[in-house]
Amino acid sequence: MVSKILVVDDSKSDLENLKSIVVNEGYQVVTATNGEEAVIKAKKIQPDLILMDIIMDEKDGFEACREIVADKSTKNIPIIFVTGKCEKVDRVWAELQGGKGLVGKPYTPEQIVSQINRYA
Repeated sequence: MVSKILVVDDSKSDLENLKSIVVNEGYQVVTATNGEEAVIKAKKIQPDLILMDIIMDEKDGFEACREIVADKSTKNIPIIFVTGKCEKVDRVWAELQGGKGLVGKPYTPEQIVSQINRYA
């Protein structure tokens, strides 16, 4: 059952937009603004799902995903990438990093909710 979602994006507007979609669906939201912070928060709060951008400073989403999937305490947390990188090669690479899905920007609230519902 999904109740706590970690939303990761370095764009303040994208972060707020995603956060509002998730909160409107009744989920608890924790945010992070880069991959490094995402890895730390994933270990600390053990979210049920992570929505993560790919292109970020410090540590990108792919690198953060690899770290989260490789860690025994966080390996079972599904990661959905929400990104402007949505070519076929990006989808394949996202999957190879351990991601469970990819939603391209711009997205609709329904696309985000649909991804969350896969794990609810």
